[in-house]
Amino acid sequence: MATKIRLQRHGRKGKAFFHIVIADSRSPRDGRFIEKIGTYNPVTNPATIDLDLDRAVHWLQVGAEPTNTAKNILSYKGALMKKHLLGGVSKGAFSQEEAEKRFDAWLEERANAVQGKKDGLAKAKEDAKSAALEAEKKKSDARIAVAEEAPAEEVETATEEAAEVSEETTAEETPEVVAEATEEPASEEEKTEE
Repeated sequence: MATKIRLQRHGRKGKAFFHIVIADSRSPRDGRFIEKIGTYNPVTNPATIDLDLDRAVHWLQVGAEPTNTAKNILSYKGALMKKHLLGGVSKGAFSQEEAEKRFDAWLEERANAVQGKKDGLAKAKEDAKSAALEAEKKKSDARIAVAEEAPAEEVETATEEAAEVSEETTAEETPEVVAEATEEPASEEEKTEE
């Protein structure tokens, strides 16, 4: 039986979420699997990967072939590196302690790179926020400057004129509206007499 390490799609449309599984190469993508060894969420930035490293290395050692995307994920999390180091131990190139030391150094370097990316994303978000705030402040200052340039007397007279016009229109309209509202509709006999 040819086994594969591959992704099994879950999640809704546009929000993909994958399980990393060991499956027979003949089974369908989302069908039967032998073992689930992790999850992969590409929607987050950076992508969230949860992987059982020991089981992944075990399956790699017994001959499971990863697909291209699964191989990238295993490489990112260090499963391929650990398999490589364990191969060196089995050939006698170095000891188990040396392999663990090299793997821990590699993991620390990888963690620093991921943290650097997260910090860069947070800094970019803060920079965009401060730039938007600065642009809004410039717009506000420009509005204030335009308002200060107009003479105060013109603004006051324009305000008074607008108030007088609105008072006149409401005074003229109010009696007619009240009269129309209070009158009862004339019957047909009264209309003919008039």
